[in-house]
Amino acid sequence: MTLNDYLSGITGADRDAVEAAKKRNDGLLKPLGSLGRLETMAVKMAGITGKVLNTAEKRCMLVFAADNGVVEEGVAGTPQEMTRNHTKNIAEGVSGVGVLAAYAGADLKVVDIGVKGRVDCPLVIDRHIADGTNNFAKGPAMTREQAIQGILTGIDMVRICKEEGYELLGNGEMGIGNTSSTSACCMALTGLSADEVVGKGGGLTDEGLVHKKAVIQAALALNQPDANDPIDVIAKVGGFDIAALTGCYIGAAYYRIPMVIDGVISALSALCAARLNRACTDFMFASHASAEPAYTYIMKELGLEPILDMRMRLGEGTGCPLAFHIVGSACAMMRNMHTFAQEAMDETYRIDIRKDEK
Repeated sequence: MTLNDYLSGITGADRDAVEAAKKRNDGLLKPLGSLGRLETMAVKMAGITGKVLNTAEKRCMLVFAADNGVVEEGVAGTPQEMTRNHTKNIAEGVSGVGVLAAYAGADLKVVDIGVKGRVDCPLVIDRHIADGTNNFAKGPAMTREQAIQGILTGIDMVRICKEEGYELLGNGEMGIGNTSSTSACCMALTGLSADEVVGKGGGLTDEGLVHKKAVIQAALALNQPDANDPIDVIAKVGGFDIAALTGCYIGAAYYRIPMVIDGVISALSALCAARLNRACTDFMFASHASAEPAYTYIMKELGLEPILDMRMRLGEGTGCPLAFHIVGSACAMMRNMHTFAQEAMDETYRIDIRKDEK
């Protein structure tokens, strides 16, 4: 299948299931609206799966690792070889996302989509496109064909998860320099300035941040990415991990499985997917509010609200396992609570407290 085949096969939320879930939710043994966003999350799950009663217990994290050529410009505070070294740590379950995923009962699939020098670990899935992107300060980060290959890889990993019976997915990334790629893509897509979206990433001095902004601004002037074509933006100033994560959201929408967004890199990829087909947002949950400045702007366009604000900025997908617990709780609420009708209880006294929130 081509990328266009997948995009044209996305139909959005199942509206009949949404209405049926709303009806059941309003009949549950509680004041109307009293479980707040758990209620809206449970209803959204129905729109994703087409079923009112859902489980979200079989969970998986998809983590994509890739290097970024723009690191040559001194925009990262961490040596590039950390990508290769830490990808092995993630796959072995000893990193932040590995520990949190295990605690949430989630499996890990770690994919080398473009690590420089490859990763010496049999647990890492080899979908290697190249030894990192080109330095986009000197020209395009990759070819358009490579960008599409990356997106299709993300879609295919979701297909595999769907066939293996996973009910809830999250995604993450590993790649030194990828906040520069993310900021460049965000600026290209939104027209926002470097001051509005560029942050310190994994750790830069104030002087380093000024330099990072200047490099990104010059790269955008050089490459002239088309704001109306997310694939062109990814190809010119993005990363292989961004391409794969974009594919994850497209795949989630096509295969009708919920996908949890992590931090700013994951969110930027969600924005790319939404620009390619707006219905992709029907299948997204936002896990935590990233400390990177671009995140807030992206969430506003996507129309999503993060579940948590834990002042996190690690990446790797660490926010997703935390959100898995809450999405699972929303499903348990809808599935296991009794209704007033089941208990033959009077509900005529109830008022809808949600009206006070509007």
